[in-house]
Amino acid sequence: MSKSIKLLAMLGFVAAVAACAQQEEEFVVVEPEPITVEPEYTGKYK
Repeated sequence: MSKSIKLLAMLGFVAAVAACAQQEEEFVVVEPEPITVEPEYTGKYK
């Protein structure tokens, strides 16, 4: 009986540590929107 109680306590401890462990952050890469090109000089006001 003592061994089974120790085994259950150990499994509970391992489960608690696994549940409380810090999880790695997921890195999300966001593609930037394309930069608009400025209008070119057409020579209208020469």
